[in-house]
Amino acid sequence: MSNSAVHSTPSAIITPAELLRHWQGHRDLTKRVIVAFPEKEFFTFSIGGMRTADALTRELLSIAGPGIQEITSDQTGQFSEEIPELKTKDDYLVRWDETTNIIDTHWPKIAEARFREVLNLFGQYKSPVIESIFYFIDNEIHHRGQMYVYLRALGIEPPAFWDRAH
Repeated sequence: MSNSAVHSTPSAIITPAELLRHWQGHRDLTKRVIVAFPEKEFFTFSIGGMRTADALTRELLSIAGPGIQEITSDQTGQFSEEIPELKTKDDYLVRWDETTNIIDTHWPKIAEARFREVLNLFGQYKSPVIESIFYFIDNEIHHRGQMYVYLRALGIEPPAFWDRAH
């Protein structure tokens, strides 16, 4: 490959719409993992000192919706995992769907150039918007992996990890 090809103007490998579809595919899979939990174990089961599935899910809910709203509003909020109204697994699933709608509503407000802008998300995480979004996705995958371990330890077959159709 010639040097001119290496230094040419970069082109997009993935569009914002494709990135959103990818993220929402992960969110759909994570929701199915949450659904697979028995109610009691969602709140009580853990292994090796890891947090329970409800605590992991609460973290994901505290990041995704508020994070995307910060990105589109330029208003910095405080990060908090306190969501007192979440008392049952169904409450979490309703909030999960509400968060999905927030993401879908706010996503089109992100101009393509905005993905490279540096923001100080939640007043403490300074990085380009695209890196924050990658973090949202990576963190979800990480916590979903923990929940897969829990489900298997409970004798429950989790949804196929590759089935992210959205």
